[in-house]
Amino acid sequence: MSSSSGDYDARTAEIEVPRSWKGQVERRDRARVRVPVLTVLFHPNPVRIGDRLWLSAVMSGGEVEISRLSPSFSAPGEEAGHALADPYLSRTPIRFRQGSAGEVTLDRAGSQTEIRVDGVAVQEATFSPQDVERGVVLELSRRVILLLHHLPPMGRQEPPRFGMVGESEAVLRLRQEIERVADLEVPVLLRGPTGTGKELAAQGIHEASRRRERPLVSVNMAAIPPTLAASELFGAVKGAFTGSDRTRVGYFRKADGGTIFLDEVGEAPPEVQVMLLRVLETGDIQSVGAAQHDRVDVRVLAATDQDLEAAIRTGRFRAPLLHRLAGFSIRVPPLRERRDDIGRLLFHFLKEELSTVGEESRLFPTRAQAPPWLPASIVARLVGYDWPGNVRELRNVARQLVIGSRGADQVQVTPEVEAVLRAAEAGADERRQSPSREEGLETTLTPSTAAPPARPDAEGPDPDKEAYRSPSDVSEDELLEVLQRHRWTVKPAAAELGVSRASLYNLMERSSQVRKASDLTREEIEASRDSHGGDLAAMVDDLQVSRRGLEMRMKELKLR
Repeated sequence: MSSSSGDYDARTAEIEVPRSWKGQVERRDRARVRVPVLTVLFHPNPVRIGDRLWLSAVMSGGEVEISRLSPSFSAPGEEAGHALADPYLSRTPIRFRQGSAGEVTLDRAGSQTEIRVDGVAVQEATFSPQDVERGVVLELSRRVILLLHHLPPMGRQEPPRFGMVGESEAVLRLRQEIERVADLEVPVLLRGPTGTGKELAAQGIHEASRRRERPLVSVNMAAIPPTLAASELFGAVKGAFTGSDRTRVGYFRKADGGTIFLDEVGEAPPEVQVMLLRVLETGDIQSVGAAQHDRVDVRVLAATDQDLEAAIRTGRFRAPLLHRLAGFSIRVPPLRERRDDIGRLLFHFLKEELSTVGEESRLFPTRAQAPPWLPASIVARLVGYDWPGNVRELRNVARQLVIGSRGADQVQVTPEVEAVLRAAEAGADERRQSPSREEGLETTLTPSTAAPPARPDAEGPDPDKEAYRSPSDVSEDELLEVLQRHRWTVKPAAAELGVSRASLYNLMERSSQVRKASDLTREEIEASRDSHGGDLAAMVDDLQVSRRGLEMRMKELKLR
């Protein structure tokens, strides 16, 4: 494949593949090298969102060090870049290196930069190739979020954007396929789940085609009743049927010389499918009540989220129609397959929505030390969500955050967003318990940095408690009372308060009365240990931090 079209070609990449990876790489269908990459999902300076750092040295057995001052992350397609440069990151670097079986190891290595993986605070963590392929969310000092994932080596030229936001592998492949087929006259079938942007892809095909100066007519096939289908699609002459007091121009005639986009074609009733098949086979249409047929010059694009092959087997869809529509098929990827785009898309949608209420400046802090309007912990959990509603659902969440936070210095989480955060946390719990995760992954955490993993002795959420609260409804007194009752353990406290753990962390962060285990001094811990004879339960009550957080802090200070 030629790199000039934006394709990925491992043969052109100046990257040495480690021996431990060669068998895995050779087994891949397309035999392409996949390089570990860090993508910025969130940064207090939002213009940094989407920047990348290629960890090529890790593949060849070396180390990559990440600190406040180096190395440079750059935007896709650009060589020049900048360090992360957030003042809350340590100048002492954290390190990434390769393991013996192709895994990637992250080592805090004495750095003061706090690291969380899927909400769990870590000193060191090892990620299998499967972990990296799916994408690992890393939170640094509660300020910067990175995604550790794989990408193939990039070609020098990228395909046009076609109005799409995103630089992920899946989106680049989609843009390549649009570029390949746009100037041809073949019909195109766009396939993918609801909310993925199939109509945007259809617009891209039309605008890059020879018909770009002619109309693009979009038709929702699910909304056309069979009794009106003929007149809606092909038109009707005046007086053709009762109530027909004027001549109606159908969708196909409106699109003559241009493109017609048949959205939700899998929902078309059987009678409508017959009509579509006829016009696709002959190019002729006949208006209701007209004596003659007319020929139209229309390129057909169609989209569906249905399994049309299964629908054919059950008799709900006609096989000849599928073959006519699918002159070329394009798969539009779900959002869960383009996780490195979530930060880019969220920022894009927040910027648009904030502009509508005159508050776009909230995204851009006036000083480097200022807390961001949108806390990083919320973004980290949104990235872990599976997004069944895809890009459309993400846009709705952005709108919910903006409208629910109008006039507020920081984001106010509404119950609707709470529901999404809870679902994301449930997914994180499942990933932590996955057998593919290395046994050596450190799951020790502090209340200020991460959500604790599920424990057999921890009180779980009340299954009968369905109502979600806005965190702004939780008073300081209630926060302290509930945390104390649950001995500063976040998971059961969040369940009782009716908020997600992400929201509870933000409440704790803002509270001047909640202590962080990471802030405890050696002298304080030693005094409490001596006073209580080393009884950790008593020390927890005395120091008012979680047991897990206290254990981690004692381990850091070499007091255990």
